[in-house]
Amino acid sequence: MTTTAPPAGDRTGPPDERLLHTSPWRKLLGRPELGSVVGAAAVFLFFSIVADTFLRTSSLSTVLYAASTIGIMAVPVALLMIGGEFDLSAGVLVTSSALVSSMFSYQMTANVWVGALVSLLVTLAIGAFNGVMLVRTGLPSFIITLGTFLMLTGLNLGLTKLISGTVSTRTVADMEGFPAAKKVFASFTVGGVDVKTTILWWIGLVAVATWILLRTRFGNWIFAVGGGAGAARAVGVPVARTKILLYTGVAFCAWISGQHLLFSFDVVQSGEGVGNELIYIIAAVIGGCLITGGYGSAIGSAVGAFIFGMTSKGIVYAEWNPDWFKFFLGAMLLLATLLNAWVRKRAEATA
Repeated sequence: MTTTAPPAGDRTGPPDERLLHTSPWRKLLGRPELGSVVGAAAVFLFFSIVADTFLRTSSLSTVLYAASTIGIMAVPVALLMIGGEFDLSAGVLVTSSALVSSMFSYQMTANVWVGALVSLLVTLAIGAFNGVMLVRTGLPSFIITLGTFLMLTGLNLGLTKLISGTVSTRTVADMEGFPAAKKVFASFTVGGVDVKTTILWWIGLVAVATWILLRTRFGNWIFAVGGGAGAARAVGVPVARTKILLYTGVAFCAWISGQHLLFSFDVVQSGEGVGNELIYIIAAVIGGCLITGGYGSAIGSAVGAFIFGMTSKGIVYAEWNPDWFKFFLGAMLLLATLLNAWVRKRAEATA
C-alpha cells in the first residue's frame, strides 16, 4: 500500500507560531518589567504628593544614588535568579571585597590599585567557589551560599580584628592612587557638580546585561537553565558552565560595590553588608524576576532598585517618624510588589 503526501497548499492544522505576527502592544504586555514600571510610577506619584521636597533636584539625585548602590548588585542577582539560583552571600561579599582591598593595600603595599586588583581576584574566586560547589555537590544554592555567607561573616570580623585590632580598617585616604580610585569607584566633579560614579556603573551594567540576555547565546542559555536544567542539558546547553559564570558575575559586581564602599568612606566596618542580599533579591523580584527561574529582565531589576531607592528616601523627605521607618518601607515594598503581580496577571490574561 502506498500513500501520497498532500500538496503543500492543502495542508491543514495549527499555523507555526514562529510565523505569527505579534503586535507591539502584545509584545509590551509580555515584557517582565511592565508591572514594575507601573509600580514605580505609583510610588513616584505617592511621594510627590506626600513629600514637598521629593521633587527637588537634589532629592531626586539622592534617590538616584541610593537606587544605583542597590541596582549594581540587583543586575547580576536578577540574572542569577533567571538562571534558577540564589546567592545569599552577595551582601557580605561586597564587604569582604572592600576589606581585602583595604587591608592588602595598607599592610603590603602603598598603592590602593594593587589592593583593588588582589581584591578582584579573591572576590572572583569566591564567586567561582559558590558556582563550582553548586554544580559539583548538587546541593541547593540556598545551602551553599548560606554556608558562604556565614564563613565570610566570620572571616570579615575575625581577620579585621586580628590584623587591625579593631572592627574597622585603617584609612587609605593618604595612600598612592586613592584620588584616581575615588574618581573611578566613588565620585568626581564636573563643572562644580558632584557626579556619583555608581550611577554610571549601574547604567552600564544594565545595558550590558540586557544585551547579554536578548542578543547572545549565553543569554539563551540563562533562560534555558532557569526554565529547566534537565531539558537544557538534553539540548546541549552547558548548564554547569552557565551557573558558574553567573555566580562569577555576581562576584564581579560585588567587587565594584565593595570598591565604592571603600573609596567613598576611606575605611570599612567589618560588620557591614549583612542583610543587603535580601534587598538585592527584593529588587529583582519587584522588577519581575520569578523565584522559580526562567523569567525576568535586567531592566526590571533596575526599576525594582529605583522603587526601593524612592521608598527609602521618600520616607525621609516625607518627615515621617523614623521609628516607623521599617514599617513604612515594608508596606511600600509590599504594595509595589502586589501591584506588579496584578499588572502582570492582567497582561497575561489580555495576551
